[in-house]
Amino acid sequence: MYAMAYVVFARKYRPQTFEDVFAQDHVTVTLRHAVVNGRIGSGYLFCGPRGTGKTTVARILAKAVNCAEGPTDKPCGVCPSCVEITSGTSLDVLEIDAASNTGVDDIRQLRENIRYLPTGGKKRIYIVDEVHRLSGSAFDALLKTLEEPPPHVIFVFATTEPLRVPETILSRTQRYDFRRVSVDDLSSHLRKIADAEKLQIDDPALQLLARKADGSVRDSLSLLDQIAAYAGESITEQDVASSLGLVDRPFLMQYTAAVAAQDRKKVLQLSRALFETGIDVEDFANELLDHLRTLLIIRS
Repeated sequence: MYAMAYVVFARKYRPQTFEDVFAQDHVTVTLRHAVVNGRIGSGYLFCGPRGTGKTTVARILAKAVNCAEGPTDKPCGVCPSCVEITSGTSLDVLEIDAASNTGVDDIRQLRENIRYLPTGGKKRIYIVDEVHRLSGSAFDALLKTLEEPPPHVIFVFATTEPLRVPETILSRTQRYDFRRVSVDDLSSHLRKIADAEKLQIDDPALQLLARKADGSVRDSLSLLDQIAAYAGESITEQDVASSLGLVDRPFLMQYTAAVAAQDRKKVLQLSRALFETGIDVEDFANELLDHLRTLLIIRS
């Protein structure tokens, strides 16, 4: 007997419909209207920080287009096309990592392949991740195809650095900007998942996790997974700080109190203790700045 493979939170709670996508309503509402009204474009550019849902939304769009009941803004999730897209085995949805396929020859191969009709769905969707990593000649080779693609093809480009994408590509695609998720929204999202997983975790711990994730939903789920493995089903702020090498709130209070009192000896002692624990200095600086900002807000 083999034990069932553990599924990490980032995969287990990956959105499968537009309604499931978290904190990106300005994108999902527009795409849903486009699907319902039959105004699906041939080229999209999804921009935004890592872990905010760009590739996930691209897959959901592919399901919305190729669902047996579609095009529909509510893909069924059970038809062969939806199941294959969800599992990553669909022959009609091709995900390409531009960081590994940067050359003009790779784009020429893609141009050859787009001539083939879909095998089971209605469209062939090409999802090109980190598209800004393509070379200049590769972008040039893509222009004509992107301007006049076959009617059965949809391109979805994803990038964390839209400024590196040429204007010629921008002008041929519909651009959607994914936003970094706020700490409060991330904390709320993590609370729902923690409750679903029967994890007892206090609010300060969730806030610390959310700040560490830096606006990334995927990163926050990976961190929660890591903490659950470290501390079990009962998690405190101290557990989070110890596991991730972060600075907890009491230490920040001591540090700022020593600075305010101009107690040089205490500041040096605390700094030494900080370095001995192996906490990343950049993380500490960011946490200290956020703490000082909070104190300023309270004072004013």
